[in-house]
Amino acid sequence: MDHVNAPIEEPEPFNYTGSAILPEEWWTAFEDPTLDSLVERGLDTNLNLAANWEQFQAALAAVRIQSSFLWPQIGASAQTARSRPQPDFAGGENLQLGLSASYELDLWGRIRAGVEAEEFRAQATFFDYQAAAMSLSAEISVTWYQLVTAKKQLQLVDEQINTNEDIMRLIRARFTSGQIRAVDILRQEQLLESTRNERIFFETQVALLENQLAVLLGRPPQNMVDFPEIYFPKLPPLPQTGLPLELIRRRPDVQQAYQLVLAADRDMAEAVRSKYPVISLELSGQMRSNNYNSLFQDWAYSLAGNIIAPLLYGARIRAQIDQAEAFKNQLLYNYGQTVLISFQEVEDAMIRAEKQQERIELLERRLELFEKTNRQLKNEFLNGISEYLDVLLSLDQEQQLQRELIEAKQVQLEIRIGLYRALAGGFETERSATP
Repeated sequence: MDHVNAPIEEPEPFNYTGSAILPEEWWTAFEDPTLDSLVERGLDTNLNLAANWEQFQAALAAVRIQSSFLWPQIGASAQTARSRPQPDFAGGENLQLGLSASYELDLWGRIRAGVEAEEFRAQATFFDYQAAAMSLSAEISVTWYQLVTAKKQLQLVDEQINTNEDIMRLIRARFTSGQIRAVDILRQEQLLESTRNERIFFETQVALLENQLAVLLGRPPQNMVDFPEIYFPKLPPLPQTGLPLELIRRRPDVQQAYQLVLAADRDMAEAVRSKYPVISLELSGQMRSNNYNSLFQDWAYSLAGNIIAPLLYGARIRAQIDQAEAFKNQLLYNYGQTVLISFQEVEDAMIRAEKQQERIELLERRLELFEKTNRQLKNEFLNGISEYLDVLLSLDQEQQLQRELIEAKQVQLEIRIGLYRALAGGFETERSATP
C-alpha cells in the first residue's frame, strides 16, 4: 500500500492567504530574542517532550524485534549433572552441549508485513514527537506573551493608580474650598480601590504564569529568572497558506495519522497471510559424555522441516482478518477527520486574524475619542461647567479601555501563534538532529 487518500472531497484552495514566507522554526517570525531562547530551551529540557522521544526509541526497538524473525533463531545449551546410582555412565557424570537453530521461510510475506507495520508505527511515533514539539513551542509562546501582557497590565495599572491618587488629592483640595461634594470623593475612592484590586489580580497572574513557564522549560518554578525586557513584538505580515495538499504533507499530526493507516494496512496483510501454511526448518546437534575429555568425541544432529497449515479454527482467522480491516477503516476515517480539522484550523485562524486586527483598530479609535473627551471634561470641571461625576465615569471607561486594548493585542498574538502552528510543518530538534 504505497499511498492512501483521505476519505474527503477534493479540497479547494484556502479562502484567505498572506504574503510572508513562514520559516520552519515558526516562532522566529516574531523576531523576539527572548522567545527564541525560551523555545530552544524548552525543546531541549521539557520532560514531556523527552518522554515522547523515548517512546519513539521504544518504537524503533520494536521494529528491530520484529525484524529479528526474518533471520534464523540460534540457541545453545549446556548441562552437567551427577546421577546416583549410576544407571548409564561410568562415574555418574552427565555432560551435555547442544546447539539448535530454527528458521521460518517467509514465502507469503507474513513476517515482512509485520515488520512493515512496525516500521510505519515507528514513523507515526516520530511524527507524534514532532507534533508534541510543535505543541510545546506554541504553548511556550502563548505563555510568554500572556506573561508579557500581565506585566504590561501591571505597569498600566500602576500608572492608573498614580493618576487616580493625583485626582484624589485635587478633588480633596477643591472639597475644602467648597467646590466639590463629599460623594464625589467617595466615588473617586471607589475607583482608586477598584484599580488597586486590578493590581492584585495582575500580580497574581504574573506569578502564576512565571511558574507555568518554568515547568514548560523543565525547571522548578522557584528557580525561574526575571525577564528585564517586556514588550509586544511587531506583528509580521500574514503568512502564505499554500495549497491544502501541501498542508497535509507537512503537518506532523496529519502525517502521524497517515502512518497509522499504513501500519493497519500491513497488520491486515499479516492477518490475511496467516491463512497460508507456515514452513519452517529446524536443526539441532548435541554432544554428550560422562567426562570433559571425551565430550567432543561423540555427537549427533537432526534436521527437520515442518509444514503447519490452518485447517479448522472455528472461523477465527476470518474474524481476525475482519477485525484488522475494520481497525484499518477506523484509522482511515480518523485520518480524514484530522485532515479536515487541519483545514479548519487554517481557515479559522486567518478569519480571526483579520477580524482581530479590525477590533484593535476600533479599540484604538475609541480610546483616542475617550482621551479627547476626558481632556474636555476635565477642563469643563476645572472651570465649573460640568459635574465631577461626568469626569469620573469617563475616566473609568478610559482606564478599562486601556486594559482591554492590551488584552486584545495579547489575543491577536495568540491567534497568530495558532495560525503559525496550523500552517507549520515539523521542525528539527536537537534530538532528531542527532544521528
